[in-house]
Amino acid sequence: MSIVSEPKTPIGDDLDLAALAADAPSAVSAAEGYERWASSYDSTPNPLLAREERYLIPLLPDLHDKRVLDVACGTGRWLEKLLAEGAHLGVGVDCSTEMLRIAQRKVDLTGRLARADCLRLPFRSSVFDFAVCSFALSHVRDSKQMAHELALVMKPNSDVFVSDLHPEAYARGWRTGFRDGRGTCQIETSARAAEEIVSVFCSAGFECLTHLALCLGEPEQPMFAAAGKGHWFAERVQLPAVLVCHFRRNLRNLES
Repeated sequence: MSIVSEPKTPIGDDLDLAALAADAPSAVSAAEGYERWASSYDSTPNPLLAREERYLIPLLPDLHDKRVLDVACGTGRWLEKLLAEGAHLGVGVDCSTEMLRIAQRKVDLTGRLARADCLRLPFRSSVFDFAVCSFALSHVRDSKQMAHELALVMKPNSDVFVSDLHPEAYARGWRTGFRDGRGTCQIETSARAAEEIVSVFCSAGFECLTHLALCLGEPEQPMFAAAGKGHWFAERVQLPAVLVCHFRRNLRNLES
């Protein structure tokens, strides 16, 4: 998560806390942004990802003998965690070659990754017991198609967790971005309200068990302090930062 100082300049969901620039960040596509960001992604302090994990990890079901899918897996952050929780088989998909290259270096992920668009998942029907899509939905141009693809590959009664930057945080100027040798960048996103996400997934054949707004908490404060931005924390902690939705694949047929 990158914090950029001026109120008119956005702070972001996955941004590098150390990134600080006097000039406005340049806008880049998701494809370009994640290719450039990959090499430093895992070393970037990230309060929002930390908050998401702090909420979701205790909610994970028993994954032993289960097949799990990490959609838009990036460097494989969630896939690693799901495998560590005992998943029998795990697969991560992403369309970024560089993100997957970094993920492939991780011993536990070797042979478990595929370059694929989440709008056309390369799997047979009803194969996965659990899936997570973390901070990616705002980069997807067709959320209906993505939900449809997930519905096809998930087993009946399987669980799907979807997280993203909360739309209120987006409205306040928070953005996904990073800094590299070429400057500070802001990745193009399109925030979606919780009601829209729920509607899309329910139309695809899911039931929404819950959707929740998460605010940052004291466990995330040291990340701000370490980046010299501790004075921002009191303000940021008051805002909904992360939206998490929990869906379950129901038994009725997909709507045509």
